[in-house]
Amino acid sequence: MTTPATPSAQTPAPSTPAATSAAAPAAPPAPVPGAPKPVVTFEEFAKLDLRVAKVISAENHPKADRLFKLQVDDGSGTPRQICAGIRDHYKAEDLVGRLIIIVANLAPRVIRGEESRGMLLAASDVPKDAAADPATRKVIVLRPDAEIAPGSIVS
Repeated sequence: MTTPATPSAQTPAPSTPAATSAAAPAAPPAPVPGAPKPVVTFEEFAKLDLRVAKVISAENHPKADRLFKLQVDDGSGTPRQICAGIRDHYKAEDLVGRLIIIVANLAPRVIRGEESRGMLLAASDVPKDAAADPATRKVIVLRPDAEIAPGSIVS
């Protein structure tokens, strides 16, 4: 006499579209360091307010080993503070008096207890999220190639 098969002994039913759709959606692929970013329209790009600024002072951020606190003249008549992660690549005294390019209309952000009201632009040969050894990464602060007044528009 044979006994009926128990449910655990049966082979699983083939998956159906309904069963597949009930499963959690697949996670998007992880971003590839250095890969091109999504295309933006001219209108989206035009929202950025890029300006020339002059570094008035630079000091080590009190709570972050890789950040400087920069006070910059952006032509507005009021100094602006920007926190910049370039301390591994520059000395504070080498930045003072230098013209740089900033994103002036970036929403303010508190970074380790210090407000940053913009972002300086820099180029790098290796994306920061891909550098196995940060010391091998080269970072260059972007700046005008001639004297121009702080607050000048970059387009």
